[in-house]
Amino acid sequence: MKKKRLIPIVLLRNGWVVQSKGFHEYKNLGNPFMSVKRLSEWASDELIYLDITRDGEYDLRRDDLRDPNRHDILEIIEDVSKMACMPITFGGRIRTIQDIEKRLFRGADKISINTQALREPSFITNAAKEFGAQCIVVSIDAKLENGKYIVMAEGGKVPTKYEASEWAKIVENYGAGEILINSIDRDGKKSGFEIPLLCSVADAVHIPVIGCGGAGAWEHFGEVFDETRVDAVAAANIFQHVDQSVHLAKKYLYDHNYPVRPPEFFEVS
Repeated sequence: MKKKRLIPIVLLRNGWVVQSKGFHEYKNLGNPFMSVKRLSEWASDELIYLDITRDGEYDLRRDDLRDPNRHDILEIIEDVSKMACMPITFGGRIRTIQDIEKRLFRGADKISINTQALREPSFITNAAKEFGAQCIVVSIDAKLENGKYIVMAEGGKVPTKYEASEWAKIVENYGAGEILINSIDRDGKKSGFEIPLLCSVADAVHIPVIGCGGAGAWEHFGEVFDETRVDAVAAANIFQHVDQSVHLAKKYLYDHNYPVRPPEFFEVS
């Protein structure tokens, strides 16, 4: 049986790793490197690293740390890639083919695009042709409005004309290799995943789907695998606040006979 993946998400904002709630409340958690080391040691299947910086400024405002205070996203990507022991998808502020090329050159395995795909769907096709569909993840942020899951642009602030399942079909047709679907309503709420949203998207396409938004307990991951066809579950906050979190989540799922890889520990220097 094909293994289901457990994927931590690291959110980077102005050089800091942050906790997000509802796409508008952010709490600084630390420098952009140490969480990656922990997630590697806990044997994460993959890592999604999303740059949600709005103004292009990256500064921890400290130069006395063991790890360097980087001021450029490409330097951060290179440092993170050297520390990671799992495949990494990088997303955020990607507008051109050259942006993708630079991130892959610095160590990314896949890239995630969101706003640019909405602005120019043919960008998905061009990127897939240039780098391979398996490298192109389209991120979809959705919000429930009037009984419909509406795709939101510009960091979850601007509604589009698309429903989530409709847009998922479109990006698949344009050549996306994978979809990351995130519920804005559940973001940071710890109340569980938006199961109807994940079902609608996973049932609409034939490419892998990663479900995100709302994890607050290990049981929530199991609910997604029980009730939807998604290929992976992803979360941010819960993996930043619980020691050995990925290991414990995997142990829960493995012990309850979900098709995940067994929990392990790795030593990362």
